[in-house]
Amino acid sequence: MIKEDFNQDKRNLKKLTLTTNLVVVGGGLSGVCAAIAAARAGIKVVLIQDRPVLGGNASSEVRLWVLGATSHMGSNNRWSREGGIIDEILLENLYKNKEGNPVIFDTILLDKVQQESNIQLLLNTSVYETIKSEKNRVSAVLAFNSQNSIRYEIAGTLFCDASGDGIVAYQAGAAYRMGAEDKLEYNEKFAPDTSEYGELLGHSLYFYTKNVGNPIKYVAPSYALKDIKKIPRFGNINSGQHGCKFWWLEYGGRLDTIHDTEKIKWELWSIVCGVWDYIKNSGKFPEADNLTLEWVGTIPGKRESRRFVGLYTLVQQDIMEQRHHDDAVLFGGWAIDLHPADGVYSEKGGCIQYHSKGVYEIPYRCFVSKDIENLFFAGRNISSSHVAHGSSRVMATSAFGGQAVGIAAAQCIKKGLKPKDIIDIKEIKELQQQLNIIGQSIPNTRIENQNNLLASANISVSSELILDRIREAGIWINLDYSVAQMLPLKKGQCYSFEIQVDAAEETILEVELRCSSKINNYTPDIVVDKLSIELVEGKQSIKLIFNKGLPNDQYGFLTFLKNDKAKIEMSEDRFSGIVSVFNKFNYAVNNNGAQIAPPDSGIESFEFWCPDRRPQGHNIAMKIVPALKTFGKENLLEGLIRPTNQPNAWASDISDKEVCMSVLWESEKEINSITLYFDTDYDHALESVQMGHPENIIPFCVQNYRIKDQTGNIIYEKIENYQTINVIKLGEKIKTSSITIELDNPQINIPVSVYYITIN
Repeated sequence: MIKEDFNQDKRNLKKLTLTTNLVVVGGGLSGVCAAIAAARAGIKVVLIQDRPVLGGNASSEVRLWVLGATSHMGSNNRWSREGGIIDEILLENLYKNKEGNPVIFDTILLDKVQQESNIQLLLNTSVYETIKSEKNRVSAVLAFNSQNSIRYEIAGTLFCDASGDGIVAYQAGAAYRMGAEDKLEYNEKFAPDTSEYGELLGHSLYFYTKNVGNPIKYVAPSYALKDIKKIPRFGNINSGQHGCKFWWLEYGGRLDTIHDTEKIKWELWSIVCGVWDYIKNSGKFPEADNLTLEWVGTIPGKRESRRFVGLYTLVQQDIMEQRHHDDAVLFGGWAIDLHPADGVYSEKGGCIQYHSKGVYEIPYRCFVSKDIENLFFAGRNISSSHVAHGSSRVMATSAFGGQAVGIAAAQCIKKGLKPKDIIDIKEIKELQQQLNIIGQSIPNTRIENQNNLLASANISVSSELILDRIREAGIWINLDYSVAQMLPLKKGQCYSFEIQVDAAEETILEVELRCSSKINNYTPDIVVDKLSIELVEGKQSIKLIFNKGLPNDQYGFLTFLKNDKAKIEMSEDRFSGIVSVFNKFNYAVNNNGAQIAPPDSGIESFEFWCPDRRPQGHNIAMKIVPALKTFGKENLLEGLIRPTNQPNAWASDISDKEVCMSVLWESEKEINSITLYFDTDYDHALESVQMGHPENIIPFCVQNYRIKDQTGNIIYEKIENYQTINVIKLGEKIKTSSITIELDNPQINIPVSVYYITIN
């Protein structure tokens, strides 16, 4: 029993003092990935989150799906899903939660953090004060946990502000911007007219519905929007949609998105209740009689507030021109996505989105404060213009940047460096290498092999895929829109293809061989050669002989132009780095088959060629002469773990059912660890909630394998793998002159493939 008499003095709350290497403030995906990356790199981290769960806008409190460069598979950014820790998280979610339950996603994030012994997690803990030891250095933050009534003082060597609004950076005095720059500020031709698009992107708040099997009435609260016609786009309201399908229920672009957040929230509650009242009680949606309002967000999802000034500011030209940066640490790829200032009350569409022709680089300098020597930024508050922020702000890109910060922080701690010191060419190269090892895939940067024992070994494999045929499967598609097969072709090589066609009547089939003007882009903006093929009525085999080759070793697009009188035969065979794409539309990302750029906007016009999601998205059945020999064992040492201008994977023959790889050295080697990089189809967007996915393990991924030493003893075995990167740390070092890796292949139509292996 606790019993205490009256105390005439003020009582003080319990106080705890913590000291660590890195303090991460903000438990959204950028903060989570920064904390995990730093912890795994061997430094101590305190992760402070002011909510009861992790994930920020991705959590069950907001329920926005996680997206980045894949853009709902609605852009030309092939194989662009973010790698590393965010990929690990999304694949974990796919395996355990392919239906997209946001509550399960909460548990996955919490579990990932809890498994890291170097992380001390403080939930329900709000930072309210920043302490500086010098004018340009943070020494500690003060925070309060409303659930346990404890005041914390958390001291650290380095700080990462991943709080969204930037509570630490703001209090520390770091330079920041809030709102839209004028066109002349950064020479950004797409800088918006603020009378229409305002200074800031607004907040959104979502709701979920549920069919209970019997009629449910709804009585709206007094604060619900009474006149649905105040929403000019009310005709877009659909009773079959909920959650972030209603992303356009947005408000606050003309207000202070920090200090007016509560005001904005109440308006969004009014809007949501008014929309639901309209669905339930207008009489226009009888199918909604059995629906009930299952959940309404209690905190809005923020898109924009403060953006802090770093050593470099990302601008429109970096995105649209795909500028190279020597200190690139990640790529982005979401469209520049700006919203009307009046949000849901605007006469305009919910957004304007303009894409670059491929992914773009984001430099390390955007994450380092120019003013505070021990402060990183991560998430939507990094150093960017308002226009560039329209792309870089999305969660998968933010998480990608967070893991770059985590690895950089560990490098600083281990070497006694300040964040700005990493810009040194030697240090940035080390950072880039460490990031690529954990899956970052920084453009134009390979994993180096100098410490990889595989590089000194003789490698033999049971088979190699030589792609001379994509087999027919009796699946036919109408050419109601143009379709292309992407294939890795050799510079200057002339190819011929044989395909099966079914024509409703005599017609001319137009076929083009295309490629991209940039070797690592996948926008087919160059026509290399073209053919006109006369078709007769009925099924027939046609041979396509091209007399011109591509200008580089890169992906070619065997392109069949729209013809509503013709069908082509498809295949059920699937291969790493081989995909068919279609010139149609994707409403989710404002994609109507082509991007028509506004005049003098610094944006290019081009066509979109995008894949269909599995179980659709079949390859075109064909014979290929000469055969494609790009899947050899030499790819295992290329240091690339996703397709670039070619697949970059070793693949077995599709008929090989006893797939194995032997690694032989001239003398015994001491082995501590083995890392395998598998194919989890970086082209497939892994939206974390609501959408759902066709499988819980990506079908290209090797699920079962065994590793044996020179005597045939199994030193490691994995059953039901679903992750891209398998890091195998052997309990004890082993000495062996060879290892054998046996990889099971239960698939009929997909060969085994491996991108890269390191042995240390």
